[in-house]
Amino acid sequence: MTNQVVGWDIGGAHVKAVLMDLDKQVIRVIQRPCPLWQGLSHLQRAVAEIIEQWGDLSGPQVITMTGELADLFNNREEGVNQLIKTMSEIQSEQPLWVYAGGVSFLRPSEIKAHHIDHIASANWRASARYSAEQRRAGLFVDMGSTTTDILWFSNGLIQGGAITDFQRLCSRELIYTGIVRTPLMAITQAIDFKGHEVGVMAEHFATMADVYRIIGSLNESHDQFPAADGADKTVSHSIRRLARMIGCDVNDHHVSDWRALAHQFKNRQRLSIKCAIEKLGGAELAAADSCLIGAGIGRFLVQEIAEEMALDYLDFNDLFSEQQQGSAMSLADCAPAVAVAKLWLQYNE
Repeated sequence: MTNQVVGWDIGGAHVKAVLMDLDKQVIRVIQRPCPLWQGLSHLQRAVAEIIEQWGDLSGPQVITMTGELADLFNNREEGVNQLIKTMSEIQSEQPLWVYAGGVSFLRPSEIKAHHIDHIASANWRASARYSAEQRRAGLFVDMGSTTTDILWFSNGLIQGGAITDFQRLCSRELIYTGIVRTPLMAITQAIDFKGHEVGVMAEHFATMADVYRIIGSLNESHDQFPAADGADKTVSHSIRRLARMIGCDVNDHHVSDWRALAHQFKNRQRLSIKCAIEKLGGAELAAADSCLIGAGIGRFLVQEIAEEMALDYLDFNDLFSEQQQGSAMSLADCAPAVAVAKLWLQYNE
């Protein structure tokens, strides 16, 4: 075994990776865009770019995923198998391990049909499981570019029996809303604007990246895809896209009105997450030894919710002694990749 391990989180829109030494110290983290729906060549390209930037990535390769959901694949089983096959071919000289949730880690040759549900979209479990090992009780909330995962844990274990995306959508442990890629038409069908309730157009004119850019909360390094209209990613262009959502041109109202509208969309998104937190956390969150752990690029919103609910908040970054200096991405931004590498090292102790 070499002196390092690489953790991969293969999503449908991004690839996240962590390089870690065998003392469980994180050396580097990174995220690259990867529009899987356009073909597996984008995964190959994203991984090649990371290897080119980091250099030697020899050693065990540990993967988790959500990318099997991409409509490139006919079904989830095909997606899981194709992603594993592609990663095996890219890093053919390195041992590959696949995170299978409650089943733990498997080599590709060990994977059977009954393992698919434990492998598909299991990245949430890796992050929540690692958090559960660090704190006695709490609610883990990972808000990313596209989705939000909410998991209650206590006594070192994740609570609840939901495993598949369908089950988690039913339980509200998975909410399809994120900081960057979510279209505004998915946030609400009507919004308050200057004292009126106005319908929201069911058009892909703008995304939540525009909202947070206008508000001033967006880290531009987290917005790695073109804007909805393909135009510039500036505040002025974001306001123009936002105005279209309610059938207006940007000059129809003052800039302050558009900022107020952006805050309205943010508040609607925040409320949906808060309601899920209240449902899943319940009275347990009020316990003195519980906390809200925030991960993902949208954890600033999770922290705001924690403060609003008077809950103790802990950043996922604070679960680690090491921090990334001079990097556009932090450990918490790439939580599943970090967690799956940490868990694999524990598994092999």
